[in-house]
Amino acid sequence: MSEPKLLVTGAAGHLGRQVIEILLAVPGERTLVATTRNPAALADLAARGVDVRAANFDEPAGLEAAFAGVGRALLISTDAVDGTDRRVAQHQAAIRALVAAGAQHVVYTSAPDAPTLGAVAADHRATETALQESSLDFTVLRNNLYAELLLAPLAAALATGELVDARGDGAVAWIAREDCARVAAAMLLEAALGRRLVQVAGTAAFTSRQVAELATELTGRPVVHRAVNPDERVAGLVAAGTPAPVAEVLTAFDRAIAAGELARTSPAVERLTGTPPLGLRDFLAAHLAS
Repeated sequence: MSEPKLLVTGAAGHLGRQVIEILLAVPGERTLVATTRNPAALADLAARGVDVRAANFDEPAGLEAAFAGVGRALLISTDAVDGTDRRVAQHQAAIRALVAAGAQHVVYTSAPDAPTLGAVAADHRATETALQESSLDFTVLRNNLYAELLLAPLAAALATGELVDARGDGAVAWIAREDCARVAAAMLLEAALGRRLVQVAGTAAFTSRQVAELATELTGRPVVHRAVNPDERVAGLVAAGTPAPVAEVLTAFDRAIAAGELARTSPAVERLTGTPPLGLRDFLAAHLAS
């Protein structure tokens, strides 16, 4: 009996491409299917034997054909965070199409249970509910915040000397995107079925003050953390050119961090992949210019 085809949706994105690269490096014969709205963006993967297919989650009628023959699928949450129910509708359409196409197991990239995130978290909970109400077996990966999200704020902080946010003394168990990709790939390759929820996070949590201290230590340039209130945070982001709706979403993350909702650590990366996650200090050392 041949191995089932493995699907990665959103394969042109950072996480999706990393998962595909990991799967291509694993010895063994298997068929990899990668979907994207723009197949030309994955021409290099097609040349390496990946079955690249067009799929647009806003056009449900074509999804069953895009998912045909797939046994296990990685459903990467879309970036349609626009204050509407569009992202939930996209995910629900994908889940219905996976059922219709005969898939057995779905790995879904969700987010931690953080009520303060409001609509951002609600989209993920609604998708998890859709999976529970489907006939599919699934693995929900509640990925914490990517460490990569620190790089732009730290670049600005190194220029100004201040890391400004509304996180107070709240901490985050930051996790490198590559580690999330390794877990997702491992779950795709696993033969087990069933239903489970996995918390994917770093093994230590860091406050913004500690992040500023790491940046200072690694670069030799002084950075201090300056905590502001949420209204000041929104105003500062808008003044810097951030669209108001995006500023509100970013500040919602700050509120969740301040409330302690993203501080939960996890041993899942090493347990599921055999290798511990990259620590935040090592991550920043590899990315911050001295």
